[in-house]
Amino acid sequence: MAEKPRLNELLAPLPGGDVDSARTQKKVTASVTIYTTMFCPYCSRAKVLLGSKGVVFDEVAVDMDAAKRLEMIERSSGGRTVPQILINDKHIGGSDELADLERTGELDSLLVVAP
Repeated sequence: MAEKPRLNELLAPLPGGDVDSARTQKKVTASVTIYTTMFCPYCSRAKVLLGSKGVVFDEVAVDMDAAKRLEMIERSSGGRTVPQILINDKHIGGSDELADLERTGELDSLLVVAP
């Protein structure tokens, strides 16, 4: 019976910020901002997915900062729940939308600005 991989091995980011793609390995060059709160499982899920892609992202905590929460609402066209994720200043949604982009194979192209 084969040994199952450990969770931390599955979640470890790829070296050098490479986007893992069946077609090619490319550098992550996109700017990613994620608005979060401390005890948010959806925020954690989104951060794990981004980390698994080797993405270095700016995390903005909005739980104790009304000005940052207002900034999040403005930048996300009214999004009030967390996480709110922006890639290259384009609002893509929350954790579910990020997972959908990954599932359809569109996330890699958003994360790679230049080949």
